[in-house]
Amino acid sequence: MDSHSEQRHDAIVVGAGLAGLVAASELVAAGRRVLVLDQEPEASLGGQAHWSFGGLFLVDSPEHRRLRVRDSADRAWADWQHAAGFDREADEDAWAAKWARRYVEWAAGPKREWLHAMGVRWFPVVGWAERGAMVEGGYGNSVPRFHVTWGTGPGVVAPFLARAREAERAGTLTFAFRHRVDGIVTRDGAAAGVHGAVLEPSSVARSEDSSRVEVGEFSFEADAVVVASGGIGGNHDLVRAQWPERLGAAPARMVSGVPAHVDGRMLDIAARAGGRLVNGDRMWHYTEGIENWAPVWTRHGIRILPGPSSIWLDSRGDRLPEPLYPGYDTLDTLAHITRGGHPHTWFILTQKIIEKEFALSGSEQNPDLTGKSIRQVLKRVLPGAPGPVEAFKQRGADFVVRDSLEELVAAMNDLADGSGAPALDAAHVRTQVEARDADIGSDHPADPQVAGIDRARRYLGDKLIRTASPHRILDPKAGPLIAVRLHVLTRKSLGGLQTDLESRVLDAAGQPIAGLYAAGEAAGFGGGGMHGYRSLEGTFLGGCLFTGRAAGRAVAAQLG
Repeated sequence: MDSHSEQRHDAIVVGAGLAGLVAASELVAAGRRVLVLDQEPEASLGGQAHWSFGGLFLVDSPEHRRLRVRDSADRAWADWQHAAGFDREADEDAWAAKWARRYVEWAAGPKREWLHAMGVRWFPVVGWAERGAMVEGGYGNSVPRFHVTWGTGPGVVAPFLARAREAERAGTLTFAFRHRVDGIVTRDGAAAGVHGAVLEPSSVARSEDSSRVEVGEFSFEADAVVVASGGIGGNHDLVRAQWPERLGAAPARMVSGVPAHVDGRMLDIAARAGGRLVNGDRMWHYTEGIENWAPVWTRHGIRILPGPSSIWLDSRGDRLPEPLYPGYDTLDTLAHITRGGHPHTWFILTQKIIEKEFALSGSEQNPDLTGKSIRQVLKRVLPGAPGPVEAFKQRGADFVVRDSLEELVAAMNDLADGSGAPALDAAHVRTQVEARDADIGSDHPADPQVAGIDRARRYLGDKLIRTASPHRILDPKAGPLIAVRLHVLTRKSLGGLQTDLESRVLDAAGQPIAGLYAAGEAAGFGGGGMHGYRSLEGTFLGGCLFTGRAAGRAVAAQLG
């Protein structure tokens, strides 16, 4: 038995990531005593959010207005519905669509003010992720909405971590690390606590693989349990088991955008307590993954956040079709790659493009923004790629740099040898590149990607920092040539425990389970899948904030 069992807690939060910290902060602010459990060591406090780029989906913000971007809640909701494609509204999407509407209204209303009051600030240039089809009524963000937090992921976590630490010092919040929940205690159909195993102490650094050696047991009681344990992205076996047929076959090899402890265990544990899991076949994996040359966790991958100019080839050397260009549509690009049986794809670009258009997702890959250094950020406008990008170019296993296209293709074939992909034909690749290059400089380009580059540069934010001035890939003045091998990178579950608007976990009959709540990715970011099939980006951290806040407030109200 653990010593914490001698204390009485009003609520137990399972998971010390962003959603769990937000829920716990709301609870202690309401005068409740909270126990936060996590199977990982204290070094991993803050969870996946710590590693994130810190992008938040905001609607009609001051940053928008400074950049002369016109946005509204109605426009954002229309974009969301087109992207989500809710088609199970009588069942699995019944609550998800309601959560989505509430979230968009929050993002257009009090979200920014709430965070701003806690000291959160944003980079002044709004990013444009998931451009989608770029046609009227099409899917995707019709305007840029990706607001990068000053301080990136740690900057989002900081105010909630500070509140939790303050409550810990006051004795109203207790952290119990290395406590792995193995079951939810139920009494008369209601959640009444949790039990599990105490794991041996671990000194591993943040998100490194920790041991699962058990050294004890615990059982804690409380009036409410909040499941905020994340999704399944680090568990490739579970990802493959839930991979939908509509996406073809899961790639034989994937890299991980989240640590191995993002294993989905608590989802089944909550289901055994009566909770209903929905939309498990909806997931969000990126197609621009590269192996981390300095990995922290098993199969550690990093996502390239690309501008619109690189040529994207499949493993046979064919350009991806319209509108599957860099930064446009993650889901359809994933489907195209996996249905085609491609073990990897390729970016072909120039030094000029990598300097302006390549960003790497993650707090550690953006030390200037994470460290809140204006001086370092200003260096991004100087010649040369950002330091972390240059490090990947020089050390990354997936990068090839050559002076001529024929040399580049030969090196690409050497790199891909043994992958099962056919050898690329240099003449065919040249045809693909020259077809794109021929339209550069045209007043009315017929090539849709070139037209997209011109369109992107009409937005001041893209022109300033995210889109290279148009040039031919084969222009030697823009070289050297660079090829990047891209892998599918696992990231988020879009489904999860179905919850009502009070964050209560529902059972198979659609009834709330007394005392059991869910937040964050474990709840599909709200209702068991508020994104539907597609994320508009900046909505994962935001979903953790929104559902953690809602769950904490709902539990506090239930406890009276």
